Amino acid sequence: MPHFIIEYSANLEDVVDMSDFCDKIRRLAVDMDVFPAAGVRVRAFATDHYSIADGNPDHGYIDISVRLRGGRPLDVRKRATEEIFNAAESYLQPIMASRPLALSMEMRDIDPELSPKAGTIRQYLKED
Repeated sequence: MPHFIIEYSANLEDVVDMSDFCDKIRRLAVDMDVFPAAGVRVRAFATDHYSIADGNPDHGYIDISVRLRGGRPLDVRKRATEEIFNAAESYLQPIMASRPLALSMEMRDIDPELSPKAGTIRQYLKED
């Protein structure tokens, strides 16, 4: 963990390089020394059907949801939330300056007793 799930309005497909955005979030998360690199997952999904504010079809949104295994102190989660949100906002600033775009983020804990994990990614990571 953590899992970053980015949901966005499909009208942003041509203006946001979502693969690059996902990789930017991944690199930041790994470099923060808050999350284990092997657990970081970033994925994005376009929403084809949506209606925002007054219904103007030019309005767009990006919502970043972060699910992480419980146990990190609140101050660590708050700092991570702030850093990730600020990086996302900075990345999107040129787009936000030219069109209506809502950006939101939520970080929430998952109970480790109710969230089993298995995997072999750690075996394949390169040591620094």
